Amino acid sequence: MIRVVLFGASGMVGQGVLRECLADPDVERVLSVVRTPSGVSHPKLAELVHGDFFNFAPVGAALAGYHACLFCLGVSAAGMNEADYRHITYDLTLAAAQVLVRENPAMTFIYISGAGTDVHKKTMWARVKGATELALMQLPFKGAYMFRPGYIQPRHGIKSKTKWTRVLYAAVGWGYPLWKLLFKHAVTTTDELARAMLTVAKHGAPRQLIEMRDIASFAARELAH
Repeated sequence: MIRVVLFGASGMVGQGVLRECLADPDVERVLSVVRTPSGVSHPKLAELVHGDFFNFAPVGAALAGYHACLFCLGVSAAGMNEADYRHITYDLTLAAAQVLVRENPAMTFIYISGAGTDVHKKTMWARVKGATELALMQLPFKGAYMFRPGYIQPRHGIKSKTKWTRVLYAAVGWGYPLWKLLFKHAVTTTDELARAMLTVAKHGAPRQLIEMRDIASFAARELAH
């Protein structure tokens, strides 16, 4: 049995992760860290309402006693300058991770990054995500794993909060079965990604960078259990 801290439960990926966590008999408790109450109620779910996501020190004690963190919080880089994107992507993530590793040194930390992430690339978002990955992997967690999904198809009524993303999925989502057939290792779903994350949270993985080709196999392993 594991206890999980979840960031980003209101986002598209986070909604899928929360759904799978609540359905998983191996997950005994989920602490969702939010800025405002979500209104979601479940016997396994608790919410930690905290307004300042750049300073978790005041709520460190409430974050203690957990085995895994599933960090799904993030923003699109579209229309953002590098300084602002880095502040939200790098600074916020490390603010949470540093408190979590202090309170839970035996924790497994799983970060949703993105396909194509590379600290050496010219693309701004890829560099910032890459720097975030490197910083997380240097923290003394029991394990720190960077998931790099590409196209993610929302399932079970899950929708993105971002308008242009919803428009995109409305336009191309119908073709997901074909994309999966033609580009098996380039696409996934919210539930498949969530199951893969739970597999790694429970059992670890042989490498810290989890690419698209790995996600389906980890998800299948979770179903087999």
